Amino acid sequence: MLQKIKPNIWKFSFKKFGSYVYLIKLKRKNILIDTGSSDNIPELEENIKEAELFTNNIDIVILTHNHWDHTGGVILFPDAQFYASKKDFGENLIDISELNIPEFKIIETPGHSKGSFCILYDDVLFSGDTIFHRGTIGRTDLPGSSKKEMEKSLKKLSKIKYKILCPGHGKGTLSFY
Repeated sequence: MLQKIKPNIWKFSFKKFGSYVYLIKLKRKNILIDTGSSDNIPELEENIKEAELFTNNIDIVILTHNHWDHTGGVILFPDAQFYASKKDFGENLIDISELNIPEFKIIETPGHSKGSFCILYDDVLFSGDTIFHRGTIGRTDLPGSSKKEMEKSLKKLSKIKYKILCPGHGKGTLSFY
C-alpha cells in the first residue's frame, strides 16, 4: 500500500510482515530507505509502479541496518547505489558517511544493531528500528544489539527536532503538525 507523507515522500507498507519502505523523490534522485523483506518483493514492485517509477529508476538505496526485514528487496535494484553502515555490512556497500546529499543528516543510533542510524530530512525523521510510536524502541536482545548503546542513542535523538516520525514498523507515520 502506498501512502503519501509529503509531496515528495511516500511510505510503502505490505500485507505480510515486513518493515516499511520509504521513497523520497529529490530533484535528480529517487531514494529508497530500506527495502522490506524478500516476501514482499512483488508488492514492493507494485508500490514503486504506483509511485510512477520503475525499479531501475531508483538511484540510491539506504539501508538503516542489516536485518532481513529491511534488506530483503535489494535484489530489485541492481543499478542503484547502496549506502549502509560498515559496522553492519562490512565492505559490501558504500558507507553511509559517504552519502553526499546535503539535505540528509545521518544520525548514528547503535543499539538495535551496531550500525543502526536514523536520517533527518527537512522535518522528517526516518528512524529505522531505533524508535517507534508511543515510546517504543527497537529490540536490544538480538545478536549485535546493545541496551547500553540504545540508551545513548535515545538520549541523542531526544535533542533532535522533527515533526514527522517515519519508523521501520508500527501503526503508521506520526505527524506532530
